[in-house]
Amino acid sequence: MKLHELKPAPGSKREKRRVGRGQASGLGKTSGRGHGGQNSRSGGGVRIGFEGGQLPLYRRLPKRGFSNYRFKTRYAIINLSQLAEIEETTITPELLLEKGIIKKALDGVKILGDGELDRALEIKAHKFSQSAVEKIEKAGGKVEVI
Repeated sequence: MKLHELKPAPGSKREKRRVGRGQASGLGKTSGRGHGGQNSRSGGGVRIGFEGGQLPLYRRLPKRGFSNYRFKTRYAIINLSQLAEIEETTITPELLLEKGIIKKALDGVKILGDGELDRALEIKAHKFSQSAVEKIEKAGGKVEVI
């Protein structure tokens, strides 16, 4: 296939609709907009959510409660299986960022216990799961909460 042989898929290209070009076109005179009314005018129509002057649904529904979502603590999560691949013996959040294992430190780093460790590691992080602490100490490593 060459560049000059490329063609769009059949039915994907349509000719532009030419409105207001005589009665015989089927879209003459009112150009498919009907006779009068708000939508026949240029710039006509109503905004999203407008219900003809009736109080819109988004204003009728009550605003309720408080969401703590904006203030929650978010951790960058890492599993032991990912830490096992690193050659260093002391692992810190800075090292994880440098190696590209985590993209952002967020509000801290949390170590989870998925995977196994075959050597002793000294790991410094903001949080650890219980299973991660057990596996790290079982392998002879140390856990330090920052």
